[in-house]
Amino acid sequence: MKRIIKKAKFIFTAIFICLALVASNSIQRYQTVTNAPTTNPCLVLEVSGCTANAQEPSLPSPVSSQPLSEQERFVAAIMQNLKVMPEPGSYEYTLLRSYGAAFINPADNVKLPPKLIFNNEEDTKEFQSQLQLEKVVNTNDCYLQKSAAEALNKARLQFNIPLKSGYGASDCTRSFATNLRFWHKYANNKTLEKVKQGKETAILGVVAPPGTSQHLWGLAIDLGVFNAKQRQILNQNGWFQTVVKDVPHWTYLGVSAEDLPKLGFKNQVIQGITYWLTPLYRLL
Repeated sequence: MKRIIKKAKFIFTAIFICLALVASNSIQRYQTVTNAPTTNPCLVLEVSGCTANAQEPSLPSPVSSQPLSEQERFVAAIMQNLKVMPEPGSYEYTLLRSYGAAFINPADNVKLPPKLIFNNEEDTKEFQSQLQLEKVVNTNDCYLQKSAAEALNKARLQFNIPLKSGYGASDCTRSFATNLRFWHKYANNKTLEKVKQGKETAILGVVAPPGTSQHLWGLAIDLGVFNAKQRQILNQNGWFQTVVKDVPHWTYLGVSAEDLPKLGFKNQVIQGITYWLTPLYRLL
């Protein structure tokens, strides 16, 4: 009996010592963790902009709660396609203001020019050789960029929408020579100099200066549109009038009318026709 009691005491004592050691070890680990210096995130994550003494990553400055202006929204949209923003007051800025609407087109398969002015026929052909063109149905040699042609063909299946000339190639993608020929029909070199100096802009609603027409990009067409139903169907398929007072001229933007104000466009009704103008535009 005494031997059994003695053995029990030994076992109890051993268990007590084990529990005490475990508790002591846990306390030491807790103290080690809580007293340890904060790890420098720069050493662990190689955070950009950290210094050797940094305790936490730097946070970005608060973003202004002010909503973007129409012009800011438009510029933000076109800069995805136009890599260099022209200087305000320059000839290129004037062209962007009048013809730059197409630069908001979001489609991946739409190609936009890298600049606003093509210098000559070779320059124009080099760009046009990169385009995926498709024929507009029931026309003679009228070609547009594939997305633009498909959208126009879809609209014309819904309603009768003739080309301005009826079926001609000059209504669609044009060569530099055709652009130049139209310019000389309505203007001359003196007019061009006035446009470059900012003294003349009304002519831009009649004809585009050499090398600057949206028709060179395969994203514009001249149509014979005479009623609201035609305009509605064209708008539903991404086509809009964007060059003020150039009534036959339509531009493929590839977005809905509801999206245009979000992109900064201004809705302007002139002589009963609704134009969607860039917020850079200034009526004279």
